[in-house]
Amino acid sequence: MRKIVILAMGLVASATALAQDKIEATIGADFVSQYIWRGLDCGNVSLQPTLGIAYKGFSLSAWGSVGFKSEDTKEFDLTASYTTGGLTVGVTDYWFNSPEERYFCYNAHSTSHVFEASVAYDFGLLSAAWYTNFAGNDGLNKSGKRAYSSYFEVNAPFHLATCEWTGTLGVVPYATDFYDTSGFAVTNVALKAAKDIKITDSFSVPIFAQVVANPCSQKVYFVFGFTLKAL
Repeated sequence: MRKIVILAMGLVASATALAQDKIEATIGADFVSQYIWRGLDCGNVSLQPTLGIAYKGFSLSAWGSVGFKSEDTKEFDLTASYTTGGLTVGVTDYWFNSPEERYFCYNAHSTSHVFEASVAYDFGLLSAAWYTNFAGNDGLNKSGKRAYSSYFEVNAPFHLATCEWTGTLGVVPYATDFYDTSGFAVTNVALKAAKDIKITDSFSVPIFAQVVANPCSQKVYFVFGFTLKAL
């Protein structure tokens, strides 16, 4: 879910894919010092594996997160998306082991699944994405009704001093206890730097560090991580 996305989106990422002429697969894992998603604290030191397959703009991916502490929430996400040009549309099924530990429980009032639709566009100098929960264990608004919780994010990548940087601004447009907001709120102001560390002539390890501020909750986080990926 909570990715950086992946969106690690986060996912969800979210990432913009190119149309492939052949089937491509992705196998990898991130190790992070803290699991921060859209400005929210979701866990401590975590292992976050990913498995994906893509063909001509279509992609399917699985992403998970498991904390090194037993009390951390376990997560397993499935995402289907399609990219054409700079436009990407997708649907993600997020699952957590709380409140319902059974994966195949889809009861409206007890399921741990959250279903989210997303649309993103890469303008080159920056990208923008909108996410909305449309089913499952969504949050409630001030009236106690389904909030259709939404999140909007803008990312601006740039290169500086041998590192690849990304500036992020994320907002929740209206009240929902899913993001713990009482109205429009800025929940994610972040700056991330990434760089490949060369181990051998044929093997390198991407590392990254990120400072994340959540003005709504008045909290700040510093995250370090690295990625292992099969080529």
